[in-house]
Amino acid sequence: GLDSCAPAHSHTTRELTQTYSRRQRYHTNRKSASRPRLPSYARWPCTKLYDNKHAFVTKYGEGVIELLSPKPGERILDIGCGTGHLTQQIAQVGADVTGLDASAEMIASARSAYPQIEFIVADAADFSVVHPFDAIFSNAALHWVHRAEEAAICMSQALRSGGRFVVEFGGKGNVQQIYSALEQTIEEMTGHRVIAANYFPSVGEYSSLLEKHGIAVEYAVLFDRLTVLDDGDDGLENWIRMFRRPVIGTLPDEIQVRVLAQVKQRLRGSLFRNGVWHADYRRLRIVGRKT
Repeated sequence: GLDSCAPAHSHTTRELTQTYSRRQRYHTNRKSASRPRLPSYARWPCTKLYDNKHAFVTKYGEGVIELLSPKPGERILDIGCGTGHLTQQIAQVGADVTGLDASAEMIASARSAYPQIEFIVADAADFSVVHPFDAIFSNAALHWVHRAEEAAICMSQALRSGGRFVVEFGGKGNVQQIYSALEQTIEEMTGHRVIAANYFPSVGEYSSLLEKHGIAVEYAVLFDRLTVLDDGDDGLENWIRMFRRPVIGTLPDEIQVRVLAQVKQRLRGSLFRNGVWHADYRRLRIVGRKT
């Protein structure tokens, strides 16, 4: 959903771009045959990379739908719906579901795939509805919403009294190994620090935020979910290109290849097992109800 090509938070993107621009004169003088080449999928659109290489996002989201337990006729809002696959699964039980995502590209893909469902482009931290919903659902999206309190207010206002709130997203410590390796490698190779930041709250932090704005938390858990990445030895690279695209995409092709190779070397001992890469996910799952 929102966790696809959302912007990374870097204080040095301009400096990085300037550094690489100066280096391009050196790069362009080298023989093209000696340059490392990017894989073809490195330039795929976000929606294609998301659906073809990261189907696990939808797979794990099915468990969150079970918690939601949607009923026929219920009005449900899917926050950070992405390309709409889970929105469609909710609709299949007869619920009246609306998908919301900040990415116009994702929404366009969702509308094309599921024209019978209403999808809207909106910021989770800045939206309003005319008629409150019976339930709010969100999978793998809210860690992209840095304005967490504004989002909590919007979501609470979008729920009717007694309405259900069922979400899962990255919690405290999520993908810590991958982020640390990527940040350290880029700093070593460029001299600049890039912070691959998301909003990964603790159980207490997010529960308190929800309760402050009228959503009573009934169940909350933070748990590790070591997640298999598709495509064998390319799995980690695919993941970084999808979810850290604004960081890795600022680098020239040759630097990208070197950074990714070094990150893989750093993490191979801990996250590469039985021929496949894993992401060190830690998920926060919360069920609440509008008071």
